[in-house]
Amino acid sequence: MGRISRTVEELMRELPPEAQAEVRDFAEFLRQKHTRKRDGEAKFKWAGVARDLRDKYTSVQLQHKISETLFS
Repeated sequence: MGRISRTVEELMRELPPEAQAEVRDFAEFLRQKHTRKRDGEAKFKWAGVARDLRDKYTSVQLQHKISETLFS
């Protein structure tokens, strides 16, 4: 009985050069996708910028104002 699965290299040899380039590009994409490292913790530079509004509005009121601004 012959081998059912073939290696990537064996499959690549059967492809035309253009398709081989596509496979290499896709493999590089997958490598980068799965080896990405985080640049540390998330930075919330915006935190506290509305501190002066907390006595004037509730969080729900601020959410409504933001929605009005974004979707009007």
